[in-house]
Amino acid sequence: MMRKLLDIVPSNRIIEVKGSLDTPINNLSFDSRRIEKGNLYIAIKGTQADGHDFIAQAMERGAVAVVCERFPATIAPEIAYVKVADTSATLGEMASAYFDFPSKALRIVGITGTNGKTTTVTLLYRLINMMGGKAGLISTVSNYIGNDPIPATHTTPDAIELNRLFRKMVDSGCTLCFMEVSSHAIVQKRVEGVYFAGGLFSNITHDHLDYHNTFSEYITAKKMFFDKLPPEAFALTNIDDRNGRVMVQNTNARVYTYSLRSMADYRCKVIEQQMNGMLLSIDNTELWCRLIGGFNAYNLLAAYAVANLLGFEKQSTLTALSAMEPVRGRFEHLAADNGVVAVVDYAHTPDALDNVISTITKIRQEGQRLITVVGAGGNRDKTKRPVMAQVAVQGSDMVILTSDNPRNEEPSDIINDMKQGVAASQVGKVLSIVDRREAIRTACLLATPGDIVLIAGKGHETYQEVKGIRHHFDDKEEVIEIFKSLKA
Repeated sequence: MMRKLLDIVPSNRIIEVKGSLDTPINNLSFDSRRIEKGNLYIAIKGTQADGHDFIAQAMERGAVAVVCERFPATIAPEIAYVKVADTSATLGEMASAYFDFPSKALRIVGITGTNGKTTTVTLLYRLINMMGGKAGLISTVSNYIGNDPIPATHTTPDAIELNRLFRKMVDSGCTLCFMEVSSHAIVQKRVEGVYFAGGLFSNITHDHLDYHNTFSEYITAKKMFFDKLPPEAFALTNIDDRNGRVMVQNTNARVYTYSLRSMADYRCKVIEQQMNGMLLSIDNTELWCRLIGGFNAYNLLAAYAVANLLGFEKQSTLTALSAMEPVRGRFEHLAADNGVVAVVDYAHTPDALDNVISTITKIRQEGQRLITVVGAGGNRDKTKRPVMAQVAVQGSDMVILTSDNPRNEEPSDIINDMKQGVAASQVGKVLSIVDRREAIRTACLLATPGDIVLIAGKGHETYQEVKGIRHHFDDKEEVIEIFKSLKA
């Protein structure tokens, strides 16, 4: 795909030009190692390295143009240089222009928040396709262009990859796209230049403080997404979250609210819950859903509200929602022949873990114990580790602390951090088993018929990341193998 530099660099971003803006570009990249002959190189200041230090390397590999915040010491006469104030923000706009503004041809709804993003975007994607539409999906678990899966590497791809995906969606006939928008992506300006038809706020709780430093910074990052929505877009917010109204207080978009507890534009009530589903009232209509838990009631209500705001008919939407299967790794339950039930869930924040445990508490019968297997990721927010353990211990009959993507840390160190949240009176019901496979096996063997084993933290993930290497590991697979050996 050939474009002139003039056609993809926003004129209002240009501070100074050296060389010709008529230079033809056949691709663009911010990674000097991926530059090929005829490419445009964008020098980005990252958290680990400054792309300006690799301009010469990009030129050696064949770059014919460079967009930067400062010119290099040596200017090559055959290269076009464009100086801008912010290359990160400019990258998104250039990527959009290079792929011929694909987000303008789609109705894109971005969903941000701490918990519920993946479930809600997946529900919406399935919902629209079930009702005869053709939608794209960009999520933590997977990306889809219509029915075609595309591997996902980040919650929100970089600006170039994002626009490449949008272009493929448009070319394949998609008219809608539902995507997760992470706080990292907002701060790193990966969604700059994307035209959103709507934005959804799910909730905000303790997470990512290793990156944002303070909870206030984390809130500000999320809010930036809504601050930039255009007037013709909608902003749907969960007002049961104390920061729900904060998110939309400065948005130019049309604001709508949803709630399980307060007066709102869209309301839901949980009437009954069982292990295999729950009875809800949404918009004064009762429906049975196969998902369970108050947190999933919020996800289902949000999906319904977004579909309604996009113009889909009420009854068709509710009928389709009632047929939805649980999202992989989100409160997936499996039963052994001897009556033990396991729940596999992605809960990896204190609030998400509390939600799952609270849901199990509401549906378990007298005499049924809850055994929770939980860990915390390495090289991530350490402040939530003791809180995770505290939440697990308070709501469970027994807790096994174990490894969960230790990355470059020692699993035993992470477990010791978690133990700081366990009160002296609760120590007796806590075990520490570093090997996750053995921890899951122990929990299942300790369970008696009717007991529930919660395996939290990894959900859909099919790997354990240890010392920079990803080893195959799937919580659900482990449970299935163990349950085969348990007889009634």
